[in-house]
Amino acid sequence: MKEAVQTIKERLQSGTYDGQTLALWRGDPRKAVQQALAAQEKRRLAEVQENERLAKLLLYERACWGKGLTLVGGVDEAGRGPLAGPVVVGAVVLPEGDWHWTGLNDSKQVSAAKRNCLYEQIRREARAFSITVVSAEEIDAINIYQAAKVGMERAVQALSVAPQVVLADAMPLSLPGIESISLIKGDSLSASIAAASILAKVTRDRMMDEYDALYPEYGFAAHKGYGTKQHLTALRQYGPCPIHRKTFAPVKEILADWS
Repeated sequence: MKEAVQTIKERLQSGTYDGQTLALWRGDPRKAVQQALAAQEKRRLAEVQENERLAKLLLYERACWGKGLTLVGGVDEAGRGPLAGPVVVGAVVLPEGDWHWTGLNDSKQVSAAKRNCLYEQIRREARAFSITVVSAEEIDAINIYQAAKVGMERAVQALSVAPQVVLADAMPLSLPGIESISLIKGDSLSASIAAASILAKVTRDRMMDEYDALYPEYGFAAHKGYGTKQHLTALRQYGPCPIHRKTFAPVKEILADWS
């Protein structure tokens, strides 16, 4: 008697088969069995490709580990471009060696649902992590570039484990006693930076959702403070609120009109 199709599917999913059994299934004339085998092969290829992608994402970390620098940190920010809200910075020290955070990537390339899952996994499994916030008031006081830089330095200094080297996304850092490497588009090149970008992005999005409840007229939950048409229309109608960056051109111009 032939094995039930559902049983074959379950065994393919769980991996409870050997080469002889696989050869037997490949010779099974039932269309459903061949479809199940094709689906399993597609999943296998996707897993291989994901493992290869993650291996490339770890090249900088592995180069440091190979030099005996076992504590490698990554740091990235979220929120340099918006007209409102803080800049949020994440810093992460990955566990050395083999680990598997499926889907880890630049936070902008990851769906919101996947970002939330990775956020929890990173916090649970990282060697160390920290999250810092630079307010709109401080951004206005020192400018956005300096705010991002200061936020990154604070995030590294807030780590419970001091890294020996820090990989930063396109930002030269001043960290006494710690080597720093600035990588252009680092969140797509380094697993540490990508993980930091996930922490920063998820934290900032959640903060903007909370601000949306405080200032519902601006629609912060939808645009997270970026200068969308909806946001600019609300700005002109209601004027800036306490979390708007008053030195940013559209806000500054509207403030001048209101004064």
